[in-house]
Amino acid sequence: MTGRLNSAQPYALGLFRIVLGLLFACHGAAGLFGVLGGADGSGGTVAAGAWPNWYAAVIELVCGGLVLLGLGTRAAAFLASGSMAYAYFTVHQPEGLWPLQNNGEGAALFCWAFLLLVFTGSGAFGVDRLLARRGSGEQRTAEERTPVAA
Repeated sequence: MTGRLNSAQPYALGLFRIVLGLLFACHGAAGLFGVLGGADGSGGTVAAGAWPNWYAAVIELVCGGLVLLGLGTRAAAFLASGSMAYAYFTVHQPEGLWPLQNNGEGAALFCWAFLLLVFTGSGAFGVDRLLARRGSGEQRTAEERTPVAA
């Protein structure tokens, strides 16, 4: 059983990365374009250039999109993780010590999830992997592409 779970690890990591990137990009799109309820839940947007909200929304949209695609995953995840750490300590933590007290669960979870991707990489389904495979000239035979049933 463990062998089967281990062989599925890159795919589970790839799906995790896709969902995480999509959710993060949605936050950025809401702030910048007023979609999905907007920055304040009423369809509003963040004023262009407003510190730090506008910059945070740009980071969320760009890094979320890159993580979603699996393109520059480690660098994008590092920047996203740092932005969420900044958000937690400047916005949430002054309101209370624990995330349950200061409504910082989302920022804390995003921060740690992106930090995980910094160390694991993109997993399956990422553009990074496709580019690396093409760049190395790796050609897989039909036999190598066929999964082996255990």
